[in-house]
This record gives sequence, C-alpha cells and structure tokens, in this order.
Amino acid sequence: MAKSTRVSETPAVAFLRANGVSFTEHPYEYVEHGGAQRSAEVLGLDPFAVVKTLVMQDEKAAPLVVLMHGNRTVSTKNLARQIGVKSVAPCAPEVANRHSGYLVGGTSPFATRKRMPVYVERSILGLPRIWINGGRRGYLVGIDPEVCTRLLGAKPVDCALADRAP
Repeated sequence: MAKSTRVSETPAVAFLRANGVSFTEHPYEYVEHGGAQRSAEVLGLDPFAVVKTLVMQDEKAAPLVVLMHGNRTVSTKNLARQIGVKSVAPCAPEVANRHSGYLVGGTSPFATRKRMPVYVERSILGLPRIWINGGRRGYLVGIDPEVCTRLLGAKPVDCALADRAP
C-alpha cells in the first residue's frame, strides 16, 4: 500500500522545484532489492513507465547515468557502441553511491553529486509521463519525460532488452 505522507525534500526535489518543474510525489514502502517492478506494482503503475536510474562506467571507469524502463535491461554492448566507448558496466553499489550522492535504490538523475553524462532509452521520451526516483528509497516523482533532455541534457539511445520472466 502506498504511503500518504509527504516526503522531506531531497536534493532532486529541490532541483526540480528550482527549475520550475511540475511533478507529483509517490512515496511507497521500500523493500531491499524490490526494484522498479515492485514500486510499479505497489503504486499501480505500468513498469514500462517507471524509469530506473542506473549508474554505470566505461572501460576507463568514467561514470555515466542510464535511464531505462523498469521492465527492461540495458544492453551494455549496444550502449557502448552507441556512445563510442569500448565497454560499459554497472558500477559497484558503493561506487555508484559516491558518484551520485544517493543510496542505490534511491538514485535520482537530478542533482547528482558528480556531473555525469546521461543517456535515456529513446522510447522513454515518447511516453506521456514517467515515474522516476525522487532521491530517496521508496519515493518516486511523476514528471514529463522531456525534463530529462531539457534539464539533464540526456542523449537518446537504443539499448533496451526485454527482461526475462523469472
């Protein structure tokens, strides 16, 4: 069941407010390793419209952010080819925390500690609305996906793989 309490302001929410972004707040009870699929289920949202924020790195350990549908996986091979690097891999959780300033499970692409290039799965930009982490575990914000390109300079990529059923 979704919580009805208001969440205290996070750096991501402060960033959205400072940039005049209209958003809705969606707190829910966080479960370790629940992922975007669980948050979509708890909030009654389509997991395709719930966007996960993934901190990855290239072969030189340069960090980058990938925004992906909650029910899709990143093809690191396709992503690397499209962004012109040899390889891409997820960062270890503690490294991702250091780069973003957020705990894994609560990572938002907005107001990250370190400035990183942001890539967004192209089909996300065609959605009328997305739900993305608001900078805290158990907290999504609903926004227009164009905010990702306008405020983050997110570059569209085609690197989604359908998740397999368990």
